[in-house]
Amino acid sequence: MPNYTITELAREFDITPRAIRFYEDQGLISPKREGAGGRTRVYSGRERTRLKLTLRGKRLGLTLSEIKDLVDMYESPKDSTAQLKRFQAVLAQHRETLERQREDIEITLDEIAAHEAECRRLLDDDKRDDKRDDKRDGKTAKPRAKAGANTTTARPAARARTKEAA
Repeated sequence: MPNYTITELAREFDITPRAIRFYEDQGLISPKREGAGGRTRVYSGRERTRLKLTLRGKRLGLTLSEIKDLVDMYESPKDSTAQLKRFQAVLAQHRETLERQREDIEITLDEIAAHEAECRRLLDDDKRDDKRDDKRDGKTAKPRAKAGANTTTARPAARARTKEAA
């Protein structure tokens, strides 16, 4: 049976060695220790499979506790029917949670769309009101000053008030 290093498993499953050590701390995997002081972790094919099942459970959105229960059942010599029923129950519960979340998300997205539509309507009304006011007052849109142009000459009254205040 092949053995793996933490680096090999991290590379294979595209996770960090720290994540693997975390799963070890949580009791999901338990590698053998070798070398001076047991500093080198050696993962068997069994540990690789447990890690693979753990990552699959995480992708499904299961908690680490649920994953541990399921992985432990997977390895137990008990009847596989009980294991499958337990797994089915966990999946059904998770599906129910996701369906509720999807419903909440759809409601929230509908509310956001309604607010966006109201904002667009209000902005369009403001634009129409501004144009109507400009037409009534006989104003036309003034061209903006060019970049770098001296804008102080455009407001002689403001300059005069500034001089008086000084």
